[in-house]
Amino acid sequence: MQSISTIGLDIAKSVFQVHGVDAAGQVVLRRQLKRRHVLAFFQKLPPCLVGIEACASSHHWSRELQALGHTVRLMPPAYVKPYVKRQKNDSTDAEAICEAVTRPNMRFVPTKTAEQQSCLMLHRARHLFIRQQTAVINSIRAYLAEFGIVAPVGRRGVEQLLEVVADKAEDRVPEVARMCLDALGGQLRALKAQILEFDRRIIAWHRSNTMSKRLDAIPGVGPALATALVASIADPKAFRSGRDFSAWVGLVPKQSSSGGKDKLGSISKQGDRYLRSLFTAGALAVIRYAKIHGTDHRPWLTRLLARRPTKVAAIALANKLARMAWAMMARNERYQEPAALAA
Repeated sequence: MQSISTIGLDIAKSVFQVHGVDAAGQVVLRRQLKRRHVLAFFQKLPPCLVGIEACASSHHWSRELQALGHTVRLMPPAYVKPYVKRQKNDSTDAEAICEAVTRPNMRFVPTKTAEQQSCLMLHRARHLFIRQQTAVINSIRAYLAEFGIVAPVGRRGVEQLLEVVADKAEDRVPEVARMCLDALGGQLRALKAQILEFDRRIIAWHRSNTMSKRLDAIPGVGPALATALVASIADPKAFRSGRDFSAWVGLVPKQSSSGGKDKLGSISKQGDRYLRSLFTAGALAVIRYAKIHGTDHRPWLTRLLARRPTKVAAIALANKLARMAWAMMARNERYQEPAALAA
């Protein structure tokens, strides 16, 4: 067999597809592998370039293959798709991956460590519990509204509804409905306890990481956003500038330019939705504080709020915060107050 220089690996749950080419680009290998045979197969090969789509379990396989001496490149699936030929299947996917990984202008995804993935799992699990909590609260409100029992919006309102359910003398709630609502109330209390526990674990991870503590000094960036940034960005220098990073988060205007005429629209909303929501929430917190205590110490924000709506200003400020965070991570610097604010 000719020497294999590049391999496209299409990963899956059980069956993997391998497409290998030599240095001249000639196909020398097309093969399916069961999951249990993948590492044994690559262990027998000399070190080569392996391309994988950045999808579920891709970071695990990247770490495993790198430990065997191979060079692994992860690529966003959207950038691999243009190289897929007709009749999409595992074989053509692996061929497209093998072709895409050799392109000189291809963008790659740095491999995350197990620690970074664990921290991201904390965030994802907490976010899931918050969504479930919202669903349970909405169910309790909707069910009691069917019996004419409503309460004000907010946490206190939900507590009032649960007090009504717990009151056995309340005859507006039938016994069968009370049993269902009691179960939902127990589920709500359990979800709140889980969210608090995950908050404590995120704070503990934040305090143990130097870069996360540095990012916490940026106005609008708290432990949640700081830990999410450190866990999500394996290599900040993979972005050429702060604008590239904010574009990856999806905080820059979407372009529809042609014929030398620039046409910018709303933000692109590309990239990580979770990071984008945290940046936006942090920016809104900064604006809320500035409106309460005055904005004279932030002239840029003062002028922006004078001519733009609050939410538009929040997106612009979130873009600014993202660039600041990237600069601190890429250059390993500490936060420095602007001249106007320091004065």
